Amino acid sequence: MSMSAQVRLRFLRNAGLAIMIGALGACATTPRPSATYVYVANADSREVRVSRLDPAGGLTPLQQLPVEGSAMPMAVSPDKRFLFVSLRTAPFRVASLAIDPATGQLRPVGNYPLPDNMANISTDRTGRLLFAASYGGNKLSVSRIAADGSVAAAHQVIETKPMAHSVQASPDNRTVLATSLGGDEVMLFSLDASAGVLTPRTPSSIALPPKSGPRHVVFGPDGRFAYLLNELDSGIHVLALDRQTSEWRLVQSDSALPPGFTGKPWGADIHVTPDGKFLYASERGSDTLAAFRIDAQSGRIARIANYPTETQPRGFNIDPGGRYVLVAGQKTDSITVYEIDPAQGSLRSIGRHASGKNPNWIEIVAFP
Repeated sequence: MSMSAQVRLRFLRNAGLAIMIGALGACATTPRPSATYVYVANADSREVRVSRLDPAGGLTPLQQLPVEGSAMPMAVSPDKRFLFVSLRTAPFRVASLAIDPATGQLRPVGNYPLPDNMANISTDRTGRLLFAASYGGNKLSVSRIAADGSVAAAHQVIETKPMAHSVQASPDNRTVLATSLGGDEVMLFSLDASAGVLTPRTPSSIALPPKSGPRHVVFGPDGRFAYLLNELDSGIHVLALDRQTSEWRLVQSDSALPPGFTGKPWGADIHVTPDGKFLYASERGSDTLAAFRIDAQSGRIARIANYPTETQPRGFNIDPGGRYVLVAGQKTDSITVYEIDPAQGSLRSIGRHASGKNPNWIEIVAFP
């Protein structure tokens, strides 16, 4: 073999070895696909069902965990270690369930007393505080969460106007918004996270139209805007934070009802996609899911469409990747999965799955 041929052969061998090493390195550094798990609270069958959300939007059942009461509102700790479930049958408690990140399955930690029948629960952004709102007891409560997931008895209870229905901390963990459905107002609190105490802000509330029934409130991802859904008239309100005065003000009102709908409104749940581009609201009077675009600068919303969905869609949620919306039908005992168009926000139904009895709340967690 000539010298030039030997040189070419040596070059090809080295190049092949480099390609092989590069490929192995790429395999070693490429992150594994995330695992996404869906948790559905079923009130009448008194259980939480766990499924894996497949990359194509399918649901694979994993676990049916019984709980000691009517399972309704739920909340996930920010570190994704625990799922909390409000048990709305006496004695009123919150079930703390540990999440296994490898399998998504749940392990009971314990049941802990709440001061009343709580229609809504959430954690602060540190995961050290549990907030709860009582529809029948007209109160809010604050409890401490220990590192092991146990929940202490409430150390602060705040009396409210009738039918407290939602309580949420802002992304910066400095403000808490809560609703009074019977008082037609959004309550505004400052949060001292270290002390675990809520203090009314000035002004302390935002008044809404009489008999509109403010129900659920959510924040946009950057905390500049909050979105509120009414139960009694299905109105949607956009609240904006004035950075200079630190005051919240109402900047827009719209409706989750389909155009031309003449039945009785019955708003239920509201969520914003993780990127803050789209908003969805479930409307039980028309059995639809309303979709809106969000203007990034003003926070104002513009309707995309109303999509027919499950009968009595009380609870729904959006996966952390912002690809899918999952809707629970209280009267159908089923979950419908919709794919979100990432550019337009429109929805396409891609699957329907059986659930337990009276599914009403969905939480979704993703692990890398």
